[in-house]
Amino acid sequence: MDDEVSFESYLASGGKLSSPDNASSRYRGELMRLMAVFVDSEMAGASGFADSITLAPGIKERMIAARIVLEKFGHAQRVLDIMEQFGANTTRYANHHPWANRLHRNVDLGTKRVDGDMRLNVFHYPINDWCDAVTMNTLMGSATVIQLEELSACSYQPLADAFVDILSIERRHAELGESGLRKLLANGYDRTSAQGSVNYWYPRVAATFGRAASDHIDAYKRYGLRQRSNEDLLASWKENASRILCRLGLETPRAG
Repeated sequence: MDDEVSFESYLASGGKLSSPDNASSRYRGELMRLMAVFVDSEMAGASGFADSITLAPGIKERMIAARIVLEKFGHAQRVLDIMEQFGANTTRYANHHPWANRLHRNVDLGTKRVDGDMRLNVFHYPINDWCDAVTMNTLMGSATVIQLEELSACSYQPLADAFVDILSIERRHAELGESGLRKLLANGYDRTSAQGSVNYWYPRVAATFGRAASDHIDAYKRYGLRQRSNEDLLASWKENASRILCRLGLETPRAG
């Protein structure tokens, strides 16, 4: 017990780990959960967005969408490699879940998790058309940047290094989503329909920040895997999302 308390104190004060050999069993469990959520979300996000490639209005847009899919799978693989160092069996990961499966459009899971894989709930919802795809990418891309900025300072240094590299690419994905939505609107896409997509995705992206009260967040903080609360991260995202939507001439939904 004293060893665990000292271990938590070391991490909470900014200490870093560089090898699985230095991690306690509890730390391993929380770290593996954090990585599984990220990997499952990247796998599901890439698989769902892959179906949107042919929805893109031009060849350039399809190339951009295909590149985003490729890079998201690459992000999943990079973190999977770290999970493997902790003994995770990653050989069948690609086919372990039906990553492209989606629920009915009218379903709203909120923060309630679905049994099975650990993807964020936003990746259980279907994309209707290209406007829907770039709107989701804009809002979720902004959320991903905020979440990765937090995780890139985590106490497991190899994972922190990976997240620093991934963050720069995910930031570009968010920018590409915004530019794609701006181009659609500039070309005369119906703003009421675009606002409908915003209204659909906004609360579902907000839910990716989780519940205000969470045992996992407390554990993440104790082990130096997270510093800020879910509420703080959500507030940052809402502020950023409002700026983005204002630039696009769209309204920020009140709910979410």
